[in-house]
Amino acid sequence: MSKSENRTQSKSEVRHDPPKAEYEEKFSVDSTYRLSLPDVQNAPKDAIRGANVPIMQVGMHNFKLPIKFLTGNCDVRELQASVTATVSLAADSKGINMSRIMRVFYSFSDRIFTPDTLGEVLVLMKEQLNTSRARIKLSFEYPILQKSLRSEHSAWQYYKCAYEGFIDDLDIFRKIIHFDFIYSSACPCSAELSEHARRTRNVYCVPHSQRSKARVSAEIEKDAHVSVEDMHSLCLKALKTETQAMVRREDEQAFAELNGAYAKFIEDATRLLYGEFNSDKRIKDFEIACIHLESLHSHDAVGVICKGKPGGFSASFSDFEDLVC
Repeated sequence: MSKSENRTQSKSEVRHDPPKAEYEEKFSVDSTYRLSLPDVQNAPKDAIRGANVPIMQVGMHNFKLPIKFLTGNCDVRELQASVTATVSLAADSKGINMSRIMRVFYSFSDRIFTPDTLGEVLVLMKEQLNTSRARIKLSFEYPILQKSLRSEHSAWQYYKCAYEGFIDDLDIFRKIIHFDFIYSSACPCSAELSEHARRTRNVYCVPHSQRSKARVSAEIEKDAHVSVEDMHSLCLKALKTETQAMVRREDEQAFAELNGAYAKFIEDATRLLYGEFNSDKRIKDFEIACIHLESLHSHDAVGVICKGKPGGFSASFSDFEDLVC
């Protein structure tokens, strides 16, 4: 046999039939087949691309599912939630098993969630993914039934909230509640100038006010419980002028009176909130960011304040665009 014939025969021996372009509906995976599947995430460190360094956070963002929440009066309410969950990755490790994060979280799907529940999830995440640190943020919109100021009507107001949990190398767990509160801020300067025009020249004026938002991030003490309703009550007690859900004429008039009684600059709003949250012993640390969407100016007024605990929140908030409401 010539060399050319031998080469031709060798090629024909390794030739494969083309793969089938069809989905095998009846194919069943057994344990042997599953073990044969390649596991690229757990490849040796030689497979790492780029610098062989640790990664502080790697995981999943915005996977959604219905979650049961405990209300302030101990009822259970089911809401859609968006989950962001990440873990640390050591050097010499190629990657993580992303689906394992979701499977861990789904193993708690029948539980009623409070910020403390995140601690249990994080412990299991560390075990299942063999990591040193983990964090979860559970975002949702929480309804609270709000009564009108004078007309005896009621309507649902929805609040943007999140439970966030962290667990570190020493298994120290931190729990944080993020809460957005939308309110009206009537300008004290504009109110005084309007009164001056009426008093001195008998000119009718309308003081300017604007829709405003406060975002409060509160770290809760280890053995304490703070509900979403508690966060709402603290904000309402501090600022008074929450925007209304159901309004008739008598309610609109009442709201104008309320704004007149509690006019506030951005500096006032941040300090008023500081006072309420600082006096609540259940709250270990906090950061407050406010925005007043100016009706006088083409720009907005902003303010940030924190409790000032060493190693805690640092008042470094800068994502004011996310506060526009």
